[in-house]
Order: sequence, then structure tokens, then C-alpha cells
Amino acid sequence: MILINGERKNTLDATDRGIHYGDGLFETIEVIQQKPIFLKQHLARLKTGCQILKIPYPDAALLLDEFKQVSTGCEQGVIKLMLTRGSGGRGYRQPELITPTRIIALYPFPDYPEHNKTQGIQARFCSTRLGLNPLLAGLKHNNRLEQVLARAEWQDEFQEGLMLNLDGYVIEGTMSNLFVIKEQIVYTPEIKVSGIKGVMRQVIINIAEHNNIPLQEALLSKDFVLQADELFVSNSVIGIWPIRSLENKAYAVGMLTKKIQATLENYKAREFVA
Repeated sequence: MILINGERKNTLDATDRGIHYGDGLFETIEVIQQKPIFLKQHLARLKTGCQILKIPYPDAALLLDEFKQVSTGCEQGVIKLMLTRGSGGRGYRQPELITPTRIIALYPFPDYPEHNKTQGIQARFCSTRLGLNPLLAGLKHNNRLEQVLARAEWQDEFQEGLMLNLDGYVIEGTMSNLFVIKEQIVYTPEIKVSGIKGVMRQVIINIAEHNNIPLQEALLSKDFVLQADELFVSNSVIGIWPIRSLENKAYAVGMLTKKIQATLENYKAREFVA
């Protein structure tokens, strides 16, 4: 099901600025037993993005009602929420009156193998680099051509590609955030000039804080990542995938990764009683 501004349809106004300029934001939300998971966190990030881009934030009750409409009867799926600045004339100047466009679509849950979580995945480094932009860093805005180009670099052998920025630091995966474990300390790339601050990334940061697991946000070189004891990637759909192979180097699915995975599952279970 797709709702556009609350109406069940598949067509979008051709003057929408989301099409013309990528002028908008999006959230990708797992649905389990008709309930969007970590919805509060997703909406908080959306609201922050709206404040930065100066897009009016939708009425929360309206969004909740539309989430309910699309997720009714869904045992497991993915909601994609897109919010654009709405329609406007030709040119970059924003319309005087901004009427955002809401697109809420429900998709089947991806058919990922269970062993991606238990045994880990094969990853690679991408040659496509992320640009530097402190103003937009962290936002899940609609301009994702860097990720599109990076994902086109491989076909079936790998499950994820890691991306560096123009300064040469490892920032994230094409669809995920990265965590590096070395000597029982968890590191995750600093998101200040490049990358997306994923909702699952923040959940994992919270898990570390609440369970006395040392965690640092830092600038991570390619060599530092390769010297890790454990590696994993995360997003709101896959949860946590350990990396078992990177640049022909093997990594174990270590105990600290497993501990964080198990704690995450407990966090998700709490969503049903929240």
C-alpha cells in the first residue's frame, strides 16, 4: 500500500521538489506484527531533519494514523516514509508557502539469509567516495547518488560495501553504519562532515552506554578498520550483521558483537510493550 498525503494512490505531482532536487527526507522503518519498530527515534530524526532543511514537520497524530493504515495486517515488512518540500516552480528558490508531500509506502521485508546475522557477511571497500558537507552530514536526505554509484560496483559476492569520504576516513556502508571492535572497545565513525546518523546506530550507542561497554565515535582510517578484532554493520532493517570477511581478511563473530546483538533483540522486544 502507498499513501500520498493520506490518499491511496501511486502518482505524484510532476512539479514536486523531491523529484526535481531531492528536496526532502526519508525514513526506513521495520514493521513487526503491525507495529513500526523504534518509531519514536525515527520521528525524532525526521523532525531534526525538517528543522535543518526548514520543511514543516507533519502533524504527529496524522503520521501515526497513516502508519497504522499501511501496517494493518502486516506480520513483518518495511515502511518507507518520504517527506518532500512539496510542489514548486522551476528554480531552486523555495515557494513562499511550503506544503510538504508525505509518501508512506509498505514493502515486503527483504528475504535476507539468516546466516547474515549468525555467521556474518562478506564486505568490500568501495572506490566511490562520500563528499564533505557539515551542514547535511547526519541527515537521511533524499540525495543518495553516492550510495547508488557505490552499490553499482559489485553484484553478488558481497553483501555490503564500506565507503570512505574525500578525506580518506571510513564513514559507513552503502546502506549501513559501521562498528569496529578492537581490544574490547567499540568504535564507530564520527559523522560530522559525511554520512548518515542511522537510528540503529544511535540505538547501539545507547546499548553500549547502558551496559558499560566502552564506545568511541572517532575518525577511522582504512588500516585501523582492517586491524579490528570484530566488525559489524547495522541499519533499521538488517539489525546487526557481523562482517566475516573484508579485503580477503577473515574476522570472527566475536563475543562482544554477539552480546550487542542479543541486547538489541531485547530492546526490540520492549517496543511491543512500550
